[in-house]
Amino acid sequence: MDSSGFDTFRFGRYFDFKHGRDKKYKKWVKAHICAGLKTNVVTAVQLTDGNRPDHPFFKPLLETTAQSFDLKEAVADKAYLSRVNLQLVEDLGGVPFIPFKKNSRSLTIGSPAWNRMYHYFNLHREDFMKHYHKRSNIETVFHMIKSKFKDNVRSRDGTAQFNEVLLKILCHNICVVIQEMYELGIQADFVNSGTSSPR
Repeated sequence: MDSSGFDTFRFGRYFDFKHGRDKKYKKWVKAHICAGLKTNVVTAVQLTDGNRPDHPFFKPLLETTAQSFDLKEAVADKAYLSRVNLQLVEDLGGVPFIPFKKNSRSLTIGSPAWNRMYHYFNLHREDFMKHYHKRSNIETVFHMIKSKFKDNVRSRDGTAQFNEVLLKILCHNICVVIQEMYELGIQADFVNSGTSSPR
């Protein structure tokens, strides 16, 4: 799980009190995604304005993913570290691999998963980091999307910009499904919603 931005052609304004003048800043769309490790398929997505934090989107993205996929591990960076998030992963049947901060303590405070993973992180750091380094795969997913479908949006309207990013992710998933049909022998069944005949 991670997030990345897509440039827009829109600018906002803010007043610089230090120098007493207006300044422009570029607006961008932020995509928070959860992706599969083996196939690089995007399993859940939430779009926001560029300055929103990552942490609040962990729960909805993970729960959406768990509805359709067998969750074994959840790997994320320190921005997602919290007792609630670690416990959520464990409650959904997975193992959370989110590294702890220097000031983290082992206090459970209603989250047995926190205590377990804190000790695992400190006593088996090398093994923990092997799992955690799978997180770099999310960078691959964003690279695949941006290199194939560009890292910016051309729409001017905010809603249209969100739709444009969603379309990029949808097209990425279609490409991934086609690729895995050949590489993993996955049987894809593309069916028109109105009929039962394959298309």
